[in-house]
Amino acid sequence: MKTEILYGIHPVSEALKAGRRKFFEVYLAQHKDSKRAEKTATIAKSLNIPLKKVKAFELSSITGTDRHQGIGARVSPYPLAEPTDIYDNIKADEDPFLLLLDSIVDPHNLGALIRTALCVGIEGILIPKDRSASPTPAVSSASAGALEHIRLALVTNMVTAIKALKKKGLWIAGMDKTSQKSIFSFDFFCPLAIVIGGEEKGIRALVKKHCDFLISIPQKGKINSLNASAAGAVVMYEAFRQRNIYNYGKKQQDNNK
Repeated sequence: MKTEILYGIHPVSEALKAGRRKFFEVYLAQHKDSKRAEKTATIAKSLNIPLKKVKAFELSSITGTDRHQGIGARVSPYPLAEPTDIYDNIKADEDPFLLLLDSIVDPHNLGALIRTALCVGIEGILIPKDRSASPTPAVSSASAGALEHIRLALVTNMVTAIKALKKKGLWIAGMDKTSQKSIFSFDFFCPLAIVIGGEEKGIRALVKKHCDFLISIPQKGKINSLNASAAGAVVMYEAFRQRNIYNYGKKQQDNNK
């Protein structure tokens, strides 16, 4: 079976919690004073996962990085979802919230976006098979382990994916810095998929053409745009804020009946 090496306290511990990967072996650096790494290793050992103590330089060699925080693990590959699994679980009357990432090539940006997506309750992420960073251990590290919990699928064609989501009743909102429609005046309380484009060129022209709305983040200053992960965090949390204000108000009305 193909395997890969997770590294860092959060990726290893979150993968253990998620229970979606098979663990073959956990590596713990000797003489490295890290109670969190030792706690994670103890959890792995309690699950009958083989634990091997190695020297720090050996762990760097195993993981391919010095940023392992004293722990690594040999695991099965990331369990990708099928696009149809995400489509089939959409219920438009429950106001689903999805994220489409069009050509995010930097693993750190992808990881940061996944981390925010998990925090705001994104129900699924779609990324293209080509011209995109893959869900590697580096992405799991950049996401602080959030990748281990999120439902993520690769799609061959992003436009085809958008059409499938529209058939399920979703509205598609694309981030475009040239749009005059601010995220702060946009109504996010609807069955929704947000599209965030690549680091340099943004959303590709054909993908942009199939969005129902194009929205932007108002800015001041001499820098004309945020990077992809920062822009994604702003728009996802504005959507989260709006949707939760509505839900809170509805809950209060129900309680007062």
